[in-house]
Amino acid sequence: MINKEMLEYLNIYISKASELEIKIMEVCGTHTRAIAKSGIKQLLSENISLISGPGCPVCVTDDSYIDLLMDISRDNNIILVSFGDIINYRIKENSHNNISIAYSPKEALNIANENKDKLIVFAAFGFETTAPIIASLVIEAQSKNINNITFLTALKVMEPVLRYILDNKLNKINALILPGHVATITGSNHFNFVSEDYNIPSVICGFESLDIISGITMLLKQITEKDFKLNNLYQRCVRKEGNTKALSVMNKVFEKAEGFWRGIGVIEQSGLTIRQEYDEYNAMKRLGIQLKNVESYECKCSEILLGLKSPKQCVFFGKECTPDKPIGPCMVTSEGACAAYYKYGDSYGR
Repeated sequence: MINKEMLEYLNIYISKASELEIKIMEVCGTHTRAIAKSGIKQLLSENISLISGPGCPVCVTDDSYIDLLMDISRDNNIILVSFGDIINYRIKENSHNNISIAYSPKEALNIANENKDKLIVFAAFGFETTAPIIASLVIEAQSKNINNITFLTALKVMEPVLRYILDNKLNKINALILPGHVATITGSNHFNFVSEDYNIPSVICGFESLDIISGITMLLKQITEKDFKLNNLYQRCVRKEGNTKALSVMNKVFEKAEGFWRGIGVIEQSGLTIRQEYDEYNAMKRLGIQLKNVESYECKCSEILLGLKSPKQCVFFGKECTPDKPIGPCMVTSEGACAAYYKYGDSYGR
């Protein structure tokens, strides 16, 4: 619930920033959806822009990974297990019926136990939020000698892509609303590089309207006072050191490698791959396949993910590209900027 006192505090700093052009990127797709749903952009003046970043797992997944999932789903000896959003983008209508939709990664082990004559391939994509869960499944599968399951990983870590965006002077990002779920795992200290290396303010906040408004107000305060640092307003979930147990499990199973980002290409040390000692659970090695960087994008998802364009600047938006018939992943998932803009219209995009 947005209260009067918080709005007054926000308006003070909106007024102080009236002579500045400010671009604030909300990195997390969940923040994008929350901002759209609550109409927070309508509270800001025209000189303050909120733009979406690369924190939507489906949106940043390269088409080469999707192509592999499509190929795998056509093999009658394999059951592909995945979350629904990525299945709805190009896979379902182009594949056979060897797909099982999961609501929890844990379901993949159950499916493996129930289908011992099949190889289970779990589509493991996402960020540091998802990686520890996947890692724990790999460890559990090994400990229980479940050998008919593998993981096709497209897991990514957040710091390299944020550096990629901030290194590009064309973006002109003045502040970041950092990904709260990722920070729950990595800890707030992990993101100190934003202010230390790039001299811009950042904030970690929750996902309620009041959380986000507090975060934006804090960023505007820092910009107008030229006091650039990281503020953790999500201390109920985010500690400085993060979730050390989750990090330990993640680092035990995965190691950093190059990551393929939709519309960006390869970013070094931005991906997570399964360590050699767990090779039997690495679908790439088990099936003898590999990713090929594909650049065949019709829509403007890549520019939207980098904050260079708004959804409405894509010629396909709302016409050829809708949630029912998405051309790009930013439209297919509720965490995508295009889907949020389409659903909430001017209350989100202005």
